[in-house]
Amino acid sequence: MSHYSQDPYSPHPQGQWEATPYSAASPYQPEPSPQTYVPSIPPQLLGAWQLEERGQPEGWDFSSLVGRVTESTLPWNLERIYREAMRLSRHVLDMGTGGGEFLKRFAAVLPSDTVATEGWAPNIPVAEEALAPLGITVVPHDPTTDAVMPFPDHRFDLILNRHEAYRPEEVARVLSPGGVFVTQQVGGLELSELHELTGKRPEHPEVNLRQMTQDLTDAGLEVVDDGEDRNGYYEFADVAALVAYLQFVPWDVPSDFSVDRYRGVLWELHRRGPMQGEPLRLTKIRFWLRARKPIM
Repeated sequence: MSHYSQDPYSPHPQGQWEATPYSAASPYQPEPSPQTYVPSIPPQLLGAWQLEERGQPEGWDFSSLVGRVTESTLPWNLERIYREAMRLSRHVLDMGTGGGEFLKRFAAVLPSDTVATEGWAPNIPVAEEALAPLGITVVPHDPTTDAVMPFPDHRFDLILNRHEAYRPEEVARVLSPGGVFVTQQVGGLELSELHELTGKRPEHPEVNLRQMTQDLTDAGLEVVDDGEDRNGYYEFADVAALVAYLQFVPWDVPSDFSVDRYRGVLWELHRRGPMQGEPLRLTKIRFWLRARKPIM
């Protein structure tokens, strides 16, 4: 049985990673956390980090980080891939729409029969407000806890999934024959430098293009196009920008993370770049694929 059938994956707040037992055989071995070392940090610097501890925001809007966080460009253009797929579709599902921010970009090409799902409760009213003017219904659904999608067989001819959990057998079920599934995902070993320093074990180190392809193939779909980028990076202007970013993705650090508790880790990250007048660079991993359901 595929891993995703029981523990789907997602780096989004609406579908956080489900913890799985850590295997001693895993090639990823986190280093001991240096959080026990507490250096003397200038109060002004520490205070700047603490000001960013504001809790997880609603929606999925990173505009507040513009100018503070940048990232490498992917070798594919997901928006273009989405637009091309929408032009050939009449019944579209957007899985894990967040606050509807990304889906809204395609208003001019969306078919009248477009539906979105969202599993993180605080995001649902945000998405409804954003998508209702476009005639798009937001259906509550969390793939990490809901075994069955709330749709009949063969309901959609296009399913879009950007960084959301999914169950391959359910995607295959609700796709019509000839229908297409397009997804972009975050690699399970992203931000490895941060994980090593904090002692955070990646909950799904096996999340990669090869495994996803195998699981969708096992579910009866045919992967027809794909791509993976394991050489990407994020650049944070300073550690305060990193702390601000982590408010959006709290699952990337231990559950007890706080600036005060992990100030030794944050100081080490500061020392690696910002202290030298350089941005802090961390690993970014993305991959995408397009799968088709055979025509019976």
